[in-house]
Amino acid sequence: MAEVNRTSDSWEELAARARPKEEAVLAFLRAQERVAVALSGGTDSTYLLALAVEALGPQRVVALTAHSEFEPPEEVEEARALAEGLGAPHQVVRLSLLTRGPVAQNPPDRCYFCKREVLTAFREVLPQGDAWTLVYGANASDLGDYRPGERAARELGVRAPLQEAGLTKEEIRALARARNLPNWDRPSAACLASRFPYGTRLTPERLEQVAAAERYLRTELGLRRFRVRAHGDIARLELPREDWPLVLDEARLPALVEHLRALGFIYITLDLMGLRSGSMNDALKVAA
Repeated sequence: MAEVNRTSDSWEELAARARPKEEAVLAFLRAQERVAVALSGGTDSTYLLALAVEALGPQRVVALTAHSEFEPPEEVEEARALAEGLGAPHQVVRLSLLTRGPVAQNPPDRCYFCKREVLTAFREVLPQGDAWTLVYGANASDLGDYRPGERAARELGVRAPLQEAGLTKEEIRALARARNLPNWDRPSAACLASRFPYGTRLTPERLEQVAAAERYLRTELGLRRFRVRAHGDIARLELPREDWPLVLDEARLPALVEHLRALGFIYITLDLMGLRSGSMNDALKVAA
């Protein structure tokens, strides 16, 4: 996950160096008749939406946000507020992913099936007869990581202008900061399904259990960068080492343990390896 502890001058210098890539994205967007942006509420998709509105105007842009079992309601609301702040029309597309194909079995390529279902649903809500280009916020830093969802996007012809222009996560943060986007430093996020080991059956109850645990850490402890990984009745907390004192503080620890046990976890652990993006993929590497 990208760090955001650069100095102000450093961010400005990075944004200046990345400006030609931004211009390439704008040129691509201006060449489209209409653009639909898959908006998760993260930095990348928000920045992409801002560029689309600049390139085409809000009348030729729409932001689409999925609301399934994998997105907490507060994240959907954040996406709505971001679209409103940018003056872009916004539509929430509701769907149940747990009923689609093998998604509930949580196979290693679950993200492929989820992404395909979501992007197909987005396509279906766009007005027929208009030439819409569907885009999403993948970036160049995603290349080389295990992201089966990107294969689904390619198969469906969904474009990733930021990635195609070679923009990295840090460059996008710098450019988003230069545009005063409110979430330029928002920690990278992933859907709730990513909190479970592959092969663990996903249910609405398990997903809500993790969502509630993370909500507590965010609102009561003030944590921003973390994950609650669920291994049956074990909650494995991943957070940066500098934040460990916040959860180990004797004044807070009993309430944290009590709350997570009330949610159904029996054992509460702190991962000594800290926060890692995609840590559930470690099991795939070991198996290989």
